[in-house]
Amino acid sequence: MTAEANVATRPALSKPEFIALMGMMFATIAFSVDAMLPALPEIAEELTPEAPTLAQFILTSFIIGMGIGTLFVGPISDAFGRKPVILVGAGLYVIGAAMAWAAPTLELVLAARVLQGLGASGPRVVALAMIRDLYSGRQMASIVSFVMMIFTIFPAVAPLLGAAIIAGFGWRAIFIAFLVFAVISQSWMMIRQPETLPPENRRRIRAAELAEGLREALGHRQMQLSILTQTLIFGALFGTISSIQQVFDFTYGRAEGFPVYFFIIAIVAMPAAPLNGRFVLRLGMRPLIRVAVGLQVFVSIFMTLVFATGLFGAAEFWVYFTWTITLFAMLGFTIGNLNALALEPLGHIAGLASSVMGALATVGGAVLGGIIGQFFKGTPLPLAVSVAVLCALAWLVMRKMPREAV
Repeated sequence: MTAEANVATRPALSKPEFIALMGMMFATIAFSVDAMLPALPEIAEELTPEAPTLAQFILTSFIIGMGIGTLFVGPISDAFGRKPVILVGAGLYVIGAAMAWAAPTLELVLAARVLQGLGASGPRVVALAMIRDLYSGRQMASIVSFVMMIFTIFPAVAPLLGAAIIAGFGWRAIFIAFLVFAVISQSWMMIRQPETLPPENRRRIRAAELAEGLREALGHRQMQLSILTQTLIFGALFGTISSIQQVFDFTYGRAEGFPVYFFIIAIVAMPAAPLNGRFVLRLGMRPLIRVAVGLQVFVSIFMTLVFATGLFGAAEFWVYFTWTITLFAMLGFTIGNLNALALEPLGHIAGLASSVMGALATVGGAVLGGIIGQFFKGTPLPLAVSVAVLCALAWLVMRKMPREAV
């Protein structure tokens, strides 16, 4: 019996286990970024004391690598299957983690982080394609919502875990934690998850076919509008993340408590994803996205007034803290739904479509977020203005989104 036949005869995972496994695949990104936040001051002190802000590229280099890898892993998985591509990506991720652990200079750490990002693009993109192989429409949106709930757990615990590792073993040990995480998650997938793309549905890697698939993916209005909306939302998210530690430290003098505060923010925001998973089956994806970004427009305009006038005085930190929770909660009602809307008509090229969407939205969002982060001058006011503008644009784009099939 061939390996393909053996895979085909294995029973599918139960829905709860499948959701948990996909959540762990998605969480590779959150863990790889957020666990590094508490390490940045020590990395700067050891590797670049003359220019401490360069340590911020520890985050940016990973996102760049992920964005580059995202362009390729989807089409490759359409040709060779989902599991092999995820496993190869995990191998690159592990090698990058080991290189970063041993790297004596910041430049080598950054190169290793790019490699880690390349490897992490496999679990991120191909896991979404695996979900699309098995589910579509509102069912897919519901599954992705519950996967996002697991995904949001890792931003909650990652800074705490990173701080604990640093306290006990130094900042380099965080890369060992990345390695262990990858080995555990990939072993689980390799042993338990059957291949979701049968050989007869695979597409050969040929330039003409890739170009045709690319034209088809980008030719769908749902895909175009989903990419644009995700870019705007990711811009607001990355802008928030890039400046959040500086806000806690320089604006409100609460740097020491940052990991705990970040944990609370993520935990309180976490129920948004499962709530979306329940509501989306009855209400649909478009209405939930429009309500979520529309409410954020009004909240961010209010925050702009708060930061501009000092209305709440000493209590302003808690207003900022609450606003940040709403920003993270917005993701639970938007990103999974946008992915499902984009891939609804493209199940036959789900890998390629996921790659295109992920690369454009992630890189575009990272550019917007990086620009927003540079506006920080000791107050969250520029961030509030930026988020209000980006969410208003996202709301306008969603007005043009075609209705999903029921």
